[in-house]
Amino acid sequence: MITQKMKYALKALLVLADEASRGQPEPLTIEQIAKRSGTPKRFLEHILLEVRNAGVIASIRGRSGGYSLIKKPSDISISELLRTIDGPIAPLPCLSRRAYQRCEDCVDEATCRIRKVFAEVFWSYLLIIDSLTLEDMLRSGTVADQVMGAAE
Repeated sequence: MITQKMKYALKALLVLADEASRGQPEPLTIEQIAKRSGTPKRFLEHILLEVRNAGVIASIRGRSGGYSLIKKPSDISISELLRTIDGPIAPLPCLSRRAYQRCEDCVDEATCRIRKVFAEVFWSYLLIIDSLTLEDMLRSGTVADQVMGAAE
């Protein structure tokens, strides 16, 4: 599952993307982002700093300052954002591309059946998550409607 911190980051980015799509977009303050996204203001400052450091948004100081997107929603990778906010996304440390660690209790990675099964599952997940952008989240899809309908 994604963390609450990641959900807050996504909510804030969706608000900034909605603002960016307006005819005359303006930078939004943390207060405005918090109100529009329903996110607690006290968490947003740290989260927005991380997202800014990742090169996704810019902050402008001063009376008419605030935050705005500096990338198009189609160029904002959800998997990269996940890694920035939550860290490695692999289900096992031995499958992580960027934070690889050998499992402490593993005798032989080449024959580890747990690793092999989760590698297949993770590969399928990566194919989808690596293709997902913020623009995809701005649109609702029939697949999402089916998944959410099935969960009810």
